[in-house]
Amino acid sequence: MVIEANRATDQDEEVIGVALRVRGLVQGVGFRPTVWRLARKFELSGEVLNDGEGVLIRAWGSPRSLARFGDALVEERPPLARIDGIERMLLGGSEPQHGFRIVASEAGTITTGIVADAATCPDCRAEVQDPSNRRYRYPFTNCTHCGPRLSIVRAIPYDRASTSMVAFPMCEDCRAEYEDPGDRRFHAEPNACPVCGPRVWLEDVRGRELALERGEDAVAAAVRLIRAGFIVAIKGIGGFQLACDAANAEAVDQLRTRKRRYHKPFALMARDTAMVRAYADVTVEEARSLESSAGPIVIFDAATAGELLAPGVAPGQSTLGFMLPYTPLHHLLMRDLARPIVLTSGNLSDEPQCTQNDAARMKLKGVADYWLMHDRDIVNRLDDSVLRRIDGAPVLLRRARGFAPEPIRLPEGFAAAPRVLAMGAELKSTFCLVRGGEAIVSQHIGDLEEAATHSDFRAALDLYRRLFAFTPDAVAVDRHPDYLSTQWGRSIAFDEGARLIAVQHHHAHVAACLAEHGVPVSTRPVLGVVLDGLGLGDDGGLWGGEFLLCDYTRYERLASFEPVPLLGGAKAMREPWRNAFAHIEQVMGWERVAERYPDFAITRLLREKPVDQLRRMIATKLNSPLSSSAGRVFDAVAAVLGVYAEATSYEGQAAIEIEALAERGLGSAGDGYPCDIEEGAPLLIGWRAMWTALLRDLADGTAREIIAARFHIGLAKAVGRAACQLAARHGVETVALSGGVFQNRILLGAVAQLLRDAGLLVLKPRRFPANDGGLSLGQAVIAAAREIIGRDKAGS
Repeated sequence: MVIEANRATDQDEEVIGVALRVRGLVQGVGFRPTVWRLARKFELSGEVLNDGEGVLIRAWGSPRSLARFGDALVEERPPLARIDGIERMLLGGSEPQHGFRIVASEAGTITTGIVADAATCPDCRAEVQDPSNRRYRYPFTNCTHCGPRLSIVRAIPYDRASTSMVAFPMCEDCRAEYEDPGDRRFHAEPNACPVCGPRVWLEDVRGRELALERGEDAVAAAVRLIRAGFIVAIKGIGGFQLACDAANAEAVDQLRTRKRRYHKPFALMARDTAMVRAYADVTVEEARSLESSAGPIVIFDAATAGELLAPGVAPGQSTLGFMLPYTPLHHLLMRDLARPIVLTSGNLSDEPQCTQNDAARMKLKGVADYWLMHDRDIVNRLDDSVLRRIDGAPVLLRRARGFAPEPIRLPEGFAAAPRVLAMGAELKSTFCLVRGGEAIVSQHIGDLEEAATHSDFRAALDLYRRLFAFTPDAVAVDRHPDYLSTQWGRSIAFDEGARLIAVQHHHAHVAACLAEHGVPVSTRPVLGVVLDGLGLGDDGGLWGGEFLLCDYTRYERLASFEPVPLLGGAKAMREPWRNAFAHIEQVMGWERVAERYPDFAITRLLREKPVDQLRRMIATKLNSPLSSSAGRVFDAVAAVLGVYAEATSYEGQAAIEIEALAERGLGSAGDGYPCDIEEGAPLLIGWRAMWTALLRDLADGTAREIIAARFHIGLAKAVGRAACQLAARHGVETVALSGGVFQNRILLGAVAQLLRDAGLLVLKPRRFPANDGGLSLGQAVIAAAREIIGRDKAGS
């Protein structure tokens, strides 16, 4: 099919031809119709097409018209488009006589990107709510400005035949829209309507389609059931979700019990920002993030005088995570609900969310009461992205739907990088592909310790490699040999003859931050401060509170937190009392503390534990490796304060809880607890002074909120002071802060401000998570930099 636009050429003007190669996110976003419209506006002839590299334009016209056309391409690009560059080359031959046309896509080497799934645009939302529109209440309404992308795509170029929409041939009306370059649905690959597109229906626990009441459709029936207190499984854009009335305490508690998610906060969906404001404090910037086309979950401070939700929505928290409807189906659900709903992933705890109908029927049996189903396949599972405002800026805590797989252009010097596959870590796993001077980081996949998640990781990587025709020259893995991602990366490197590059965990955290901020490959060393759970160090120990002097290829460990035994190894990550005992025994001695503070809850708890055996483990170094983990310090303090001392049900739970405690005590905390800074190689931040002051406060009856706040303030001051000392000593002007512990709002804000007050440039992760979700990007750029520099040295 060819679409033509006529042109009347001014015969007095010189006519030249140019080829414009447009690179970036320019497929599936209405870019070709924009080109066609602008070509008509500037009276050009020629053609535009999609291919494996992006969009190719061949245009003839006067030099002035072509220049104005080029400027307009950038200024009037479609809302979801991102132009990374436009290459211009003169064309020979005569001007075509067919006007300007849109021609079919061409195959070729794949270097273009895929646009992320986008929330419903205002025009489509209006159509769905308009009784006179043929798409009234149609849950799959979309156009080139919104709708599914990564979730349905199987190959590039992004055409309907390469998506799960190939199963739904368009009706005449939809085909007319699809073929009209003046329509916003021109080449909208998921375009559909009630006549020809996917359908939605409601099932009971036996898989039987429910008969609907007079005048209602399946979505309206689901609304009725949610109001009545039932739990409904909803097939969304990237996976199944579980919904219930967020103000119905019985329904929320039932969902927790059935899902086996006993403490972790639930995400919420509200009809609009006004509804969110009834429950949370919303800033202008947060509202902008909430209403963006990415449609993430945004973490807000709960309103002190807001409307009430069920206590089980976010137990122990002072924050609420809200999102707005991001598909027509969600808009239809929320239109007739007066209160927010819980909308959490459709899975059992720790498993990946279901994407297929049969799997959802089986796995969610016993969790959901009803299933709101549809028949469009989900090709690629996508969790909801999570964002929080920290230190004055929005920060991604989980990068998935709405953001992935949007590539990041790598900084100066990386254009010559080989093709690198980076495998990420064990928890919050992602992978990363580097090619052509850009990095493509996958969506959040989850914790590889869970077999189903590991399988999902492999399936997602296979899909990305097919999409981008990707064969790696090098494979980057974490240095920890037991990580499943490391083991699989080794296997890929061996099978495909790629170079294997092992990357230290905390170095990768720093490198990801540098790459995000455009720091060139030839950068001077920076000071990286990484606070996280743990990662394997050079000495075989488990690091986690680290100060590294580093660039992309090298690092030197200048300082760390004082290492403390990790009693029971992995058990210490789930049982905070173990960390409390290890700290008490090391810095003060268990018997002394037990004698001085016999009535402490932690003392009574530890007396029930096999402390003699634990002390022998420490003495003999049996299953008690030394660890400088920042996360375990938070666990130890939480246990002493009685916050989930016995066990946690999800990663970071104890730390999140004492951050919430500390928020309430900041106004009365004063200067915070002192921490020791001991010179040496490495310099150590120690805990004796902190524990002495904390236990004294606890004995004096000081409120837990104030103790938690003093711990945060004191730790921030110690980290900031150590970083300033090291920066001055080594002539460093830039400090990069990363690691999952820096997702703590109090800690990051305080440390960053101390460093800025000292005149240092502070870099923090924003577009990629500070936790292990950003690790694959860091691994990838380290491997790429080593390959570039090694090649340069070999050639010199």
